[in-house]
Amino acid sequence: MLNKSKVIVLSKIKYRDNDLIVKCFTYHRGVVSYLLKGVLNSKKGSSKAAYYQLLSQLQIEENYRQNQSLQYIRDVRLDYNFASLHTNLFKGSIVMFLAEVLSSVLREEEENHQLYDYLETTFRWLDAKDEFSNFHLLFLLNLTKHLGFYPDISDTNQMYFNLSNGLFESSKENVYSVSGENLTILKQLLGTNFDALDGIKLNSKQRQSFLTMLLLYFELHLGSFRKPKSLQIFNQVFN
Repeated sequence: MLNKSKVIVLSKIKYRDNDLIVKCFTYHRGVVSYLLKGVLNSKKGSSKAAYYQLLSQLQIEENYRQNQSLQYIRDVRLDYNFASLHTNLFKGSIVMFLAEVLSSVLREEEENHQLYDYLETTFRWLDAKDEFSNFHLLFLLNLTKHLGFYPDISDTNQMYFNLSNGLFESSKENVYSVSGENLTILKQLLGTNFDALDGIKLNSKQRQSFLTMLLLYFELHLGSFRKPKSLQIFNQVFN
């Protein structure tokens, strides 16, 4: 069955000599993997490999077959032409890191229009901005809304935030109770949006510490989540 869909590229791996397997988050069916035959052979490839950069936003025509693990793309074009996301060194490091996170946490084959719209909008925002130091922190925090474990913000005046249950609490309950600087940053980010991010001033040490805390939060709530392999490179380049 031929279908048209918008997709965001999450990962790609080389298969055989000239093929790629590309995992995408699609607007209509969630996570779908595609086999792109001959795409690395410029003479025979029906699609250009350059389309399939991490987090590229595409419009595709697919030859979809139910209960088949790998689907096929018949035609592809850009849905949005990024100006800097794949050429700016610092944005590129964010792309590599967040694409790995998304590839890990997005697994379900079902539509989620709100999540797709969130990804589409935020990466277009990043592409257009010159100030984006804290983008990945707010992006990951807001991503937890769509994954089901966004912090309970009904009582943010408390002195601790418990990573294990996502609650603000009056006392330290366990080793996952956060206080101090990371708590302050969390409260700041919970009360802001992307356009106000440049008002939150963090140095590289603060940024790394808060990111480490966020990734632990993901691990506690997503049993299959592991720290991204690209984290070390990301910290070296970005911070």
